[in-house]
Amino acid sequence: MRLVAAGVGCRKGCPAEEIAGLLRACLDEAGMDGNARARLILAAPARKAEEPGIAGTARLLSLPLRLIDDAALHAAQDRVQTRSARVEAAVGLASVAEAAALAAAGPGARLLLTRRSSPAATCAIAVLEELP
Repeated sequence: MRLVAAGVGCRKGCPAEEIAGLLRACLDEAGMDGNARARLILAAPARKAEEPGIAGTARLLSLPLRLIDDAALHAAQDRVQTRSARVEAAVGLASVAEAAALAAAGPGARLLLTRRSSPAATCAIAVLEELP
């Protein structure tokens, strides 16, 4: 795998420990090895730039953080696999975490792990495979 992106979304005030714990569980579930984890980037909506839990997760896990603008999140909506009517009504996106992961990984990316949730956060993992 060339690029692995973990997209996250969260409610306001969600602690970094909750997001990081969910991300670790997702990486384990996806069977991510050390090589893949070494290329991991954390992706989140740009509107969450001031959310301490997002930045705190990047620091806790020593991950680069890529903030995804609304246009890129909306452009990725046709590739998401799970949909939440509640989230769509609130923020205009069917799946924040999946869209962030797909947008960060690029147009040829696919979801390796669809959205998983904790009480206040969501996470999804997308990969962009190496070209032959």
